[in-house]
Amino acid sequence: MAETVRWLTPEEQRAWRGFVRLHERLGGRLGRLLQSESKVSPADFAVLVHLTDSPRGRQRYQDLARALEWEKSRMSHHIARMAGRGMVVREECPEDGRGAFVVITDAGREAVEAAAPRHVEAVRELFMDHVTPAELRVLTEISERVIRRMDEDPS
Repeated sequence: MAETVRWLTPEEQRAWRGFVRLHERLGGRLGRLLQSESKVSPADFAVLVHLTDSPRGRQRYQDLARALEWEKSRMSHHIARMAGRGMVVREECPEDGRGAFVVITDAGREAVEAAAPRHVEAVRELFMDHVTPAELRVLTEISERVIRRMDEDPS
């Protein structure tokens, strides 16, 4: 028995495509800015931000991969490249012989601290300065609701 596809209405399609375009354009601009001005890739920045937000600047590999929505192989390769540049180190997990932590180094912390001021300035210029406080509250509510739903069904 074939399922009926719930096609997007014109209004839904306009909203969805606008959201996707916005995400792609913001990501592209912010990524180019990070790379050109800070010599930090968007992926490096994402990893470093997650680690600086974590207690003691470290996270389990699998938790970091889940937070970034990365596959195990991408995570492993990217962390190896960052470790080669001295931004992170890998620490074995004493409680679990199979697990490991990704830990930010002083060089990684310096890189994210150097990149963050210009990054946040660009976020303001490209996005925050163009939305009202009320729109920002609605966007926050929508984002949190959709993320909660995705977290309930991580498939």
